[in-house]
Amino acid sequence: MDRSFDKLDWSLVQAFLAVAETGSLSGAAGVLGTSQPTLGRQIKLMEAQLGVELFHRQSRGFALTETGAALVAPAQAMRDAVRQISLQAAGRQTQLEGTVRITASVAFSVYHLPPIIAEIRALEPKIAIELVPSDSTRNLLYREADIAIRMYRPTQLDLITKHLGEVPLSVFAAKSYLDARGRPHSIEDLLAHDIVGYDANTDILNGFQTAGAEVTRDFFKTRCDDNIAYWELVRAGCGIGFAQTMLGRAERRVEELDVGLELPTLPVWLTAHEAMRQTPRIRRVWDLLERRLKPLVS
Repeated sequence: MDRSFDKLDWSLVQAFLAVAETGSLSGAAGVLGTSQPTLGRQIKLMEAQLGVELFHRQSRGFALTETGAALVAPAQAMRDAVRQISLQAAGRQTQLEGTVRITASVAFSVYHLPPIIAEIRALEPKIAIELVPSDSTRNLLYREADIAIRMYRPTQLDLITKHLGEVPLSVFAAKSYLDARGRPHSIEDLLAHDIVGYDANTDILNGFQTAGAEVTRDFFKTRCDDNIAYWELVRAGCGIGFAQTMLGRAERRVEELDVGLELPTLPVWLTAHEAMRQTPRIRRVWDLLERRLKPLVS
């Protein structure tokens, strides 16, 4: 009976899967945080143990052989099983210490979380906090984060979510801009002003169109998708823009405007994997986040 699979180390399967999914040793090395020579040796060792060729070595990278392609799905299932083992084990840790990894949007991480994390660290010095500012979706199922603060309702299975409330938005402009250009009092007035818009993101464009203003992307003479840079453009006087109400009201250089425009709100959802939610350190950080985020939402 062939016992090669019994001797197959997970690290070899992990190397195979990374190369299969990225198509190169360099790409896989970036994913796994290891070196290309190490990955090359692992691939050769796995091929030797199984007695098959997994990849065609090409000038532009690695292409799966027919056998290698057939092994991708079982390898992915093995990866999911390993992650589930890690997740379940971590969820049964009992001590109020260790690391909690929090992810939130870049803007939320910059403007709201630092003082909250400082308080958590003061109250729980044995809990280390890793903050991952990211506008991409971090996967709680794969423990890329322990707790996520989302501006939308997560729909993945096996997640615990809590809607904390809504963050209101308002219209703002730098006082220097308004002193030079005047203060709009209606949507019609607003259309005669410079508006700071988004670049590829269509949210602001769609909002104007919903309000009955048939504008195009070119209507916005200053455009930026990064929310932090966007706010700095508004503060610098590039035009009228939109921001979280609490954020704008705290800035002395800008003025809030009432132009009769109904703005959406940003929902705030606290999210964690159900297997991890009752881990003492994660439950404690969750509770502190919930308590401190409540004043930010309506």
